[in-house]
Amino acid sequence: MAEVLATLKEAARAGMSTLELDDIASIVCRKHQVRPAFLGLYGFPNGLCISLNEEVVHGIPSATRVLREGDLVSIDYGVVCDGWHGDAAISFGIGRMSDLAQRLMKTTEEALYLGIEQAQVGRRLHDISAAVQTHVEAAGFSVVREFVGHGIGESPHEPPQIPNYGKGGTGVRLKAGMVFALEPMVSAGDWPVRILADGWTAVTADDSLAAHFEHSVVITDNGPEILSRLG
Repeated sequence: MAEVLATLKEAARAGMSTLELDDIASIVCRKHQVRPAFLGLYGFPNGLCISLNEEVVHGIPSATRVLREGDLVSIDYGVVCDGWHGDAAISFGIGRMSDLAQRLMKTTEEALYLGIEQAQVGRRLHDISAAVQTHVEAAGFSVVREFVGHGIGESPHEPPQIPNYGKGGTGVRLKAGMVFALEPMVSAGDWPVRILADGWTAVTADDSLAAHFEHSVVITDNGPEILSRLG
């Protein structure tokens, strides 16, 4: 999963179709003998979710959707290995990016890690949510509320749901062994979204830029451990 995302970020360039990136992801999966988790999940047609600019999540790869200079690209990918699911996402730019896009991506990634810091034994679930929301809104951006983080394990989506907004000190008590997919999705404008005619692609309702970062994290007695990064 981490290798897939790193490979796609390195390969992505202006003029490449989003379907080409899906093909590359499949090659990496075959190399490691793992299965793309999203392929066929709830009827999704591809293994890769790739969303551009105002698209928040669940963009479908296409041979006719071509990356262009200045695009903000968000990639969400999951794998299944020995019956266990993993899930992660990154956002990055193609070529020279606007200051707004760079600040949006930086803020979203920072919010993810601030949320991860709260994934400690004895804390409350919404301590994670509050940490994400506070950082995002302090930067002048909005947390997308339609989509949430979630538990993950033998199924790709397990309880509890983990919103990226909320009141600290509330929610279930966190325990060692819990595994979460934490994934702030952030809009440069307002937070409402709409779904395109394909039935999948979620875009910001005001067509503002969006960014998305995600890690799969296990809570341990020694703090949170990120499962979805290289090294």
